[in-house]
Amino acid sequence: MSEQPNVASDRADPIQEERREFNSYVWGMGIALLLTLVPFALLHWFGLPRLPTLIIIGVFALVQILVHFRCFLHISFAHKREDLQLILFSALLLTIMVAGTIWIMASLALRMAMPPSV
Repeated sequence: MSEQPNVASDRADPIQEERREFNSYVWGMGIALLLTLVPFALLHWFGLPRLPTLIIIGVFALVQILVHFRCFLHISFAHKREDLQLILFSALLLTIMVAGTIWIMASLALRMAMPPSV
C-alpha cells in the first residue's frame, strides 16, 4: 500500500513562505522609510555642518542599499554566484546612469554659462 502525501503540510509550506515574504516586504518598507526620513529630519530640524550631514546621508544611503538587497531582492549575503552577478550588474547600471547624468549636467552647465561681461 502506497503512502498518501500529507496535503495539509504541502499547503502550509507555500502559505508560510508567502507570509515570510510579505513580512520581509513590510519590514523592508518600514526600514527604508525610516532610513529616508531620518536624513531629511536631520537636515530640516538640526543645523549640522555640511560635512557631517553629507557623511550621515551617505551612511544612511549605504544601509538602505543593504536593506533593499535583503528585503526586496531577497539576496542573502551568502556567496552565491548568481547573487554576485546581480549585484555587479546593478552596480554597473547605476554607475552608467550616474556618470551619464553628471556628464550631461556638466555639459549643459557649460553651454548655458553666461559670457563674461566686458
